[in-house]
Amino acid sequence: MDSPPMTTNASPLEGWEHLLPTLTDTMNADKSCINPNRGVISSAYSSFVKPVRNDLYGGFDFHVYFNKVDGSTHIAAEYKYASELFQRVRLEFPELRIYQPVMAPIGPHPIPMFEINILTPAQFGAFFPWMVVNHGPLSVLVHPQTGDGLKEHTELATWLGKKLELNLGIFDAMTQVFSKLTLFKQQQEDN
Repeated sequence: MDSPPMTTNASPLEGWEHLLPTLTDTMNADKSCINPNRGVISSAYSSFVKPVRNDLYGGFDFHVYFNKVDGSTHIAAEYKYASELFQRVRLEFPELRIYQPVMAPIGPHPIPMFEINILTPAQFGAFFPWMVVNHGPLSVLVHPQTGDGLKEHTELATWLGKKLELNLGIFDAMTQVFSKLTLFKQQQEDN
């Protein structure tokens, strides 16, 4: 499947233009920039930036992919690592929502995986670097929850390890079903 077209993004400086430092700002001794002091820290420390949802089903998802045991030593070792990682996440991060492994392709996910939900920026700040160090031989898809499944799994996605080819066609089918339901609801309201 061809890559979906990139959407047009607003400038990251939108609303901040009046605070721009000049290029002649002085540098610290270590050559890092001296940033303007606004007297407050970013709100991104306490809530996710839009369009990421900030509710019980929002935040970020981590999909940890693995292959099922098929007799090969490599696959058996990968499955063992995934099982151990699943248990370690549950032990070290009991506050996170983690789902039982799904042992077959589901939705856009091409191989078995388990999912971890991150509900706060603090959880993300702790868990992301931990997973960077501990994902081992496994591929991990990290994406926000925004309500736009296709964009979440493409433009807004980050991969740890090898990037896998997702079944993006599922989002076309979901969009068609949603459109039909919306049309049906509108027709019901009109009658």
